[in-house]
Amino acid sequence: MMEPMSKFDHLDLDGHLLRVLLAVVEAGSVTGAAQHLGVTQSAVSHLLDKLRTITGDPLFVKSGRGIVATARAEELAAQARALLRQLQHFAHSGDFDPAHWQTTFTIAANDFQRDLLLPALAARLRQSAPGVALRIIPSAVPRLDMLRADDCQLVISPRPPDGADIVQKRLFEDQYRVFYDAAARAAPLTEADYLGADHATVVYDPPRSLDLDQHLAARGLQRRFTVMVPSFSALPAFVRGTPLLTTVPGLLARHTLKGLASCPPPVTCPTLPMYAIWHARYQQDAAHRWLRTQLEAVVAPALA
Repeated sequence: MMEPMSKFDHLDLDGHLLRVLLAVVEAGSVTGAAQHLGVTQSAVSHLLDKLRTITGDPLFVKSGRGIVATARAEELAAQARALLRQLQHFAHSGDFDPAHWQTTFTIAANDFQRDLLLPALAARLRQSAPGVALRIIPSAVPRLDMLRADDCQLVISPRPPDGADIVQKRLFEDQYRVFYDAAARAAPLTEADYLGADHATVVYDPPRSLDLDQHLAARGLQRRFTVMVPSFSALPAFVRGTPLLTTVPGLLARHTLKGLASCPPPVTCPTLPMYAIWHARYQQDAAHRWLRTQLEAVVAPALA
């Protein structure tokens, strides 16, 4: 067990040390962290040694040919992200220049929202804010604590979590469509055909039914699910060559479900609004506000 030396205390911490910790955690290696930060490996190792002395923890241990963060390092990394954002906010004056913004911005999204919007957002950031690294994590069922603990700075979801300190803005609206393999079955044209079929669906953790199924349940109806997967990208492998139906956002025809046939559901369906969601602490933050405008700017081209 490492013990912190008495000559170090919390005042020995600075933004450079925090950035190094985050870079190594996210890269999973000293080499990768050094490349991301544009410094030498020896500089990263030196700063890591200083952090180990301050924290009294090894921070990283060998695992096969690489290294993994200790539980303490993962805990500190979460705090470091929040502290770095506070430092950035402290340093920002009334003027904000994205060209000089240095940060890792974390967005929680599922694979539908990710593939539809975020590659275009990343391209805009490379042009206008090259110092911003975009980190994308799964949103699953969005939780309040993701935003309150600053695990991410933005969530994209059709269902914003309910909280007085949470802000949301509608990005677009989609419609449900039924996807199927036209070589294996015909389109379901009636409610009876639709409800009598086997279905594949996406189930996140914790499990939560789609608003479509809540709508059907209110009428005393339900679908029969024979395949449940954790992401939209898993659906095509189960639908192709089978009579399975899957009812999902229609915009998935642009990428993930491209090549499958689709039709409108033969049952009444609610619409699918999509929101950008963030914590109120960032409502007036110039950098966060700028990034939100960049996200909004990629929506119309993605829907065209």
